[in-house]
Amino acid sequence: MDAGQGLSTDEVQSLREALAAGRKPRVVFTASAGQIAGQVGQVVELTDPEVSDEFVVVRFGRDELPFSPADVAMAPKGAGRRVAEPKPEPAQEQPPAAAVPEFVLDTPRVPAPRQEEPKVEQVEKAPARRAVKAVKPKGPAGLTVTLAYAEGEWTVAAQQGSKALAKPYVVKPAEALKMVALVDVPGVQEAVEQILGTERAEAEQQAEKLRAELAEIEARLAELREAR
Repeated sequence: MDAGQGLSTDEVQSLREALAAGRKPRVVFTASAGQIAGQVGQVVELTDPEVSDEFVVVRFGRDELPFSPADVAMAPKGAGRRVAEPKPEPAQEQPPAAAVPEFVLDTPRVPAPRQEEPKVEQVEKAPARRAVKAVKPKGPAGLTVTLAYAEGEWTVAAQQGSKALAKPYVVKPAEALKMVALVDVPGVQEAVEQILGTERAEAEQQAEKLRAELAEIEARLAELREAR
């Protein structure tokens, strides 16, 4: 059986739809699957591809093992039935061989390899179990914590892999300065202190302006009180 080059993205989606409909699609193992290349199995589950590259769970014999999309390909129609056909073929070929005297010498060599086929099937099951040992679980996705400053506000966000753990939320300038102090990188803390200094100066100017306006309002109020 000619094994394919692995599953495409569309074929993986087709498998998901088939499993959702209650079917168990057949696949054939490719050369990257090792000694079981060419054998046929049934897809019983698709796990999370972000957790492991080997998210295609295939039932092969009595085992259910995880494989990557490159290890399997869509099986052609009727592939599951043709796996068992090589056994009866020798029985059909032997009568013509016995009927023609010229082929009598070839008949002893025909049963010999056919009788070894069950042994080959038994040997192939053992590597399938050993393939589990080769599966290396993926470690946890990388964690990224981002401290950002924009439009007068400091924000912190956290993301693990492609999943957002915490959306950007506002923190106080003092907290931002403490976070930056943990990063011993030349120039970073100076840049943060410069930003805070600019904000402090702007806040002081605004406070002086408000004080002056408040003083004017209080003076006007005092005049109004004296006029009564």
